[in-house]
Amino acid sequence: MRDGPRALALLATVALLAAACGRAEEAPAGGGGTQGPEVISEIGPTEGELSLIAWPGYTEKGWVKPFEQETGCKVTVKYGNTSDEMVNLMRQGGGTLYDGVSASGDATNRLIAAGDVAAIDIGMFEDYDQVMQALQAPPHNTVNGVHYGVPYMWGPNFLMYNTEEVKPAPTSWDVVFEPELDGQPNPYAGRITAYDSPIYIADAALYLKAHRPELGITDPYELTQEQLDAAVDLLAQQAPMISKYWAIYTDEIDGFKSGDMVVGTAWPVNQSLLLADDVPVASVFPEEGMTGWADTWMMSANAPHPNCMLRWMEYTLRADVQTQVAEFYGATPSNAASCEQLRADLGKEADEVYHCGDEDYLSSLALWKTPLADCGDDRGQACMDYSVWTQKWTEIRGA
Repeated sequence: MRDGPRALALLATVALLAAACGRAEEAPAGGGGTQGPEVISEIGPTEGELSLIAWPGYTEKGWVKPFEQETGCKVTVKYGNTSDEMVNLMRQGGGTLYDGVSASGDATNRLIAAGDVAAIDIGMFEDYDQVMQALQAPPHNTVNGVHYGVPYMWGPNFLMYNTEEVKPAPTSWDVVFEPELDGQPNPYAGRITAYDSPIYIADAALYLKAHRPELGITDPYELTQEQLDAAVDLLAQQAPMISKYWAIYTDEIDGFKSGDMVVGTAWPVNQSLLLADDVPVASVFPEEGMTGWADTWMMSANAPHPNCMLRWMEYTLRADVQTQVAEFYGATPSNAASCEQLRADLGKEADEVYHCGDEDYLSSLALWKTPLADCGDDRGQACMDYSVWTQKWTEIRGA
């Protein structure tokens, strides 16, 4: 992962998704009606200001200041710690307070379906053809062939563990889900952690997909009532073993430093910061697979500074910019042209840790996406949407 100097500093109810679009990929997106949305296809004079919502670590001075100097757009940032928080922020003031957001896949379809974000002609951006094939038009930001943003960083939700406390090295998610391992009480109970979000239900569903095939789970984000109930039951079983759930990445870092946590789901940035502080951690790709995330810069449909936002989207697609972000944050660039510089800077780490440009690795991740009522197959409207997931997560958390 990244070393210390490169890594420092880092609800709204969505039942409307079912009503507004059934399945976002098949909807008349962005509130554009049967004729489709108006697509922005050119960049005008910049307005001198840019207001962003971003994940911590995504808008650092090293690449923001050169953008300001190049465009004259002064950047201000509001950091969000969860996708739900970002969706709510984007809707404040009728969508006029912020120009754009670095949205993950569990937020993007909500924003598209509600008409919160603008449709974009990617032909404006000369570096777009360098984007990894799987991220050229993914369903989490492209609807009916219409794009609603540009790809940024992506990465896994892997299994991280303390190498001195968790032995042997785990190969399965069973160490975080099962109260017994090899017929004995789980030795890590009380020191397990998990991501604090309704989207974490998908991690449980992915585990059940491998261990309970009779449930018929094909996609961890497209769950019928029976499948969702099974995932919720697994998470309820897990809950007494949890030391603390984390949404703010520093909470997990603090937990591993103190010893209150020894194993759980994590992001690359969490691991790299712990390694920088000499905490003995490592990560694995469990046999059941992993969920993951791919983030998109999206522009508000009512952006106060639309041309500065378009310039920002153009700028953040550049290979050199994405390389800087990747090395700082520990995530992988969407622009495959970044890989050459990443290999020059990091050597084997670019491929073995970042999996830069690795289409097979990216396709192996179950990337976050918004659960919708439409299952996307012959089951029709039989799946539970995100509002149900949110309700169930609240019950699991007891909050």
